Amino acid sequence: MILIRLFCEFFKAGLFAIGGGLATLPFLQEISQSTGWFTQQDLMDLIAISESTPGAIGVNAATYAGFHTYGLIGGVVATLGLIAPSILIILLISGVLEKFRDSSLVQHIFYGLRPASTGLIASAGFSVVLATLVSVTKLSSDPAGAFNWFGIVLAAGLYAAIRKWNRHPVVYIGASALIGIASGYLHLFG
Repeated sequence: MILIRLFCEFFKAGLFAIGGGLATLPFLQEISQSTGWFTQQDLMDLIAISESTPGAIGVNAATYAGFHTYGLIGGVVATLGLIAPSILIILLISGVLEKFRDSSLVQHIFYGLRPASTGLIASAGFSVVLATLVSVTKLSSDPAGAFNWFGIVLAAGLYAAIRKWNRHPVVYIGASALIGIASGYLHLFG
C-alpha cells in the first residue's frame, strides 16, 4: 500500500511541477507534511544531497525520499512516479506538437508556462531559505535566537565569494559542504 501511495504522490509532483527539479520542492514539502514520511530537516538534507549529486535535482530528490521512506524499492518507485508523467506527456504530444508547432495558441501556452515555473522555483527557494535560516516557531518567543546566524554569515560569505571570484559552482558547493561537515563535527564533538 505504501508503495502505491509513494508512486501516486510523486506522480502528482511530476505531473504538476512544470519547470523541473526546483519546482518539485513545494510538492515535496506538501508530501512531507501530508504523509509524515520525512521531517523538515530530512527535506533540507534531501535538498542538499540532491543539489550536490550529479543528475536532475527532482529525480535525485524523489530517489532519496523514496529510499528514505521504503528502502531501495521505495527509491525506484518514487523515481518512476516522478518521471512517468513526463514520459507519458511526451509520448502523447510528440506526434501532435509537430503538427501544431507554428500555432500561435501553442506558442502562447508555452509562453504562459514560464511564469508558473518561475513562481514555483521562487517559492521553493524562499521555503529553503526560510527553513534554513529562520526558526519560525522561535520567532515570537526569542526573535534573536530564531535566526541561524552561522548560516546567515555563511550565505553572505558565499554570496560575496561568488560576486568576487568567477569559479565553477562545484567549487562553492564543495567549499560549503566542507564548512557544513566541519561545523557539524565541531558541534557534535565540541
